[in-house]
Amino acid sequence: METAYQSLLLVHGLCGLVALITFWVAAFAKKGSPLHLRVGRTYLLSMIGIVLTALPMAAIIAGKGKPGIATFLVYLVVITASGMWLGWRAVKRKRDQPAFRDRAYVVVAALNLLASAIVFAIGLQMSQPLLMGFSAVGTITGVQMLMRRARPMDTPRWWLQEHFSAMIGCGVATHIAFLAIGLDRIIRAVGIDPPSWYHLIAWFLPLSLSFVVAAWLKRKYMPKSNGGAAVMQRA
Repeated sequence: METAYQSLLLVHGLCGLVALITFWVAAFAKKGSPLHLRVGRTYLLSMIGIVLTALPMAAIIAGKGKPGIATFLVYLVVITASGMWLGWRAVKRKRDQPAFRDRAYVVVAALNLLASAIVFAIGLQMSQPLLMGFSAVGTITGVQMLMRRARPMDTPRWWLQEHFSAMIGCGVATHIAFLAIGLDRIIRAVGIDPPSWYHLIAWFLPLSLSFVVAAWLKRKYMPKSNGGAAVMQRA
């Protein structure tokens, strides 16, 4: 069992490294360019590898008598996979917003709400502020999805906002994994113990920065209601 876990951990880490690199290459590449599309596909495949290895890892962790950690890992899979699915689906169905927000969309929204409620309850029971605080991600995602289904976005570039919002969410997961797990192990390997507040920074700094980046991208690429057509032509 331990050998299987270490093998999964190795593949998981390699996929994470590829995801970290390709995320930034895609971020700086010209949007819609062949490079952006190719690297974006590679990023998505690496994220699929992360998700597929995380699920059996969670099962092994649960078998070791750590159901709280295992549940939180499954929760991370849910919110990360949701971002991957939404980002890919927004591009594929960019000409049909009702088809994008179909029944499957509602199911994913409900799954995020359910997962966040479970994680919050576990965090409350264990007195873990990290679990309680991070459960807000699934809640915000689920509520926003349901609100947008009830009131669809009224811009031709709705799909672009959905795409970059979802990719930013995936990027948050990528960077949290690097800071909280990868970098943490590197720091410990050289004989340094990270301070007690390090993990809170590792989890919540990428999340906080994501809101700033999302606002900047929206301002840059999304047309305003007044003069929107001109902005779209320049973008």
